[in-house]
Amino acid sequence: MSEAVLAVETPGADAPGVSGARQFWRRLRTRRAALVAASAVALLVLVALTAPLLTALEGQDPTTYHPSLVDSARGGVPVGPLGGISADHWLGVEPQTGRDLFARLVYGARVSLGVALAATVVQLVLGVAVGLAAGLGNRWIDQFLTRVADIFVAMPLMIVALALLAVVPTSFPRPVLVALVVGLVSGWATLAKLVRAQTLTLKEADYVAAARLSGWGTVRIARRELLPGLAAPVITFAAILVPTNISVEAALSFLGVGVRPPTPSWGQMLTSANVWYQAAPQYLLLPAGALFVTVLALTVLGDGVRTALDPRAASRLRVGTDRKGGRS
Repeated sequence: MSEAVLAVETPGADAPGVSGARQFWRRLRTRRAALVAASAVALLVLVALTAPLLTALEGQDPTTYHPSLVDSARGGVPVGPLGGISADHWLGVEPQTGRDLFARLVYGARVSLGVALAATVVQLVLGVAVGLAAGLGNRWIDQFLTRVADIFVAMPLMIVALALLAVVPTSFPRPVLVALVVGLVSGWATLAKLVRAQTLTLKEADYVAAARLSGWGTVRIARRELLPGLAAPVITFAAILVPTNISVEAALSFLGVGVRPPTPSWGQMLTSANVWYQAAPQYLLLPAGALFVTVLALTVLGDGVRTALDPRAASRLRVGTDRKGGRS
């Protein structure tokens, strides 16, 4: 029945009997912007994973200083055209230190993407767990967890993160700390409220009532009956969280409380580059461009995933609108 309704809502897109995963990929392939964004994200992930290989091909690393490649008489400006670009330094060198920019950029991708993905995992686990517990618990548990989620939704992320990151000892691995702070402070509470609302709706469904009458426990019902129904909104929310977390990590590093030297990070590079935008503009433009492309690609991909998982959203936008953009 649901497949027939879905086929009517999205004519020509799906056929009865096609699995949910195949329907999802079929719908996603019709959105060219999402495919381009997915290709860009895949390329960025590949660059991050192969950073040691890429820097080995160049013959450089992100931490070695090259004082001979900067002009100390001019305040540390890179020697040579375009910020010191050469066969040995593909994107030039960093002002004052002479560290290789290409190596720092690709290793910075590992840190920025790794922190964002780790924080997203923390947010998903915590948000789904709290949302399910609130939706399936009794009235007191529901009210308590909902109030806790409300507190975290209203909590100012940057202020709390700045306070927590400033008091933790420097011996603690900074990328892990940033991922934990971002994951535990932001995002999960909004997801928990979303999961709770969906759980309250799904648990009234006939198949959940049948499972309960069959003697299934709460944990088994949540795992076998509710989680599959929550997959679409959770995946959609995760696609929005990743670019948000990348921006937060960059902002924290820019403010000096995120990832610290010598570990490279795009936000940290922007912090150091804000006084070099005239003498060495590539030092500012490279990490800023990488951040812009990454966040834009992830945002477009997230919108494509949302539409592919919920084709009715796109169908509703077209209802009553003719091909010329007028009302029918």
